[in-house]
Amino acid sequence: MEERVSKAEFKARALEYLRKVQKTGQPIVITDRGKPVLRVLPYNPDAAEILRILRGSVVEFRDPTEPVAVDEWEVLR
Repeated sequence: MEERVSKAEFKARALEYLRKVQKTGQPIVITDRGKPVLRVLPYNPDAAEILRILRGSVVEFRDPTEPVAVDEWEVLR
């Protein structure tokens, strides 16, 4: 279960909580009078953006069982 912290407690120890989320990866829920109002999550890059960056990077894929760029391997020179 997510850790819950009141706004007042979070305000007093914000840096400590932010470091905890960063270190553990576990979100923290901030409450106002016992009701959840915010969730602090670790940053996670958008997976769709990563795929957009990679799109078009494979120009041609002829034979998936053959090694790629064998002539460029330093160990074979």
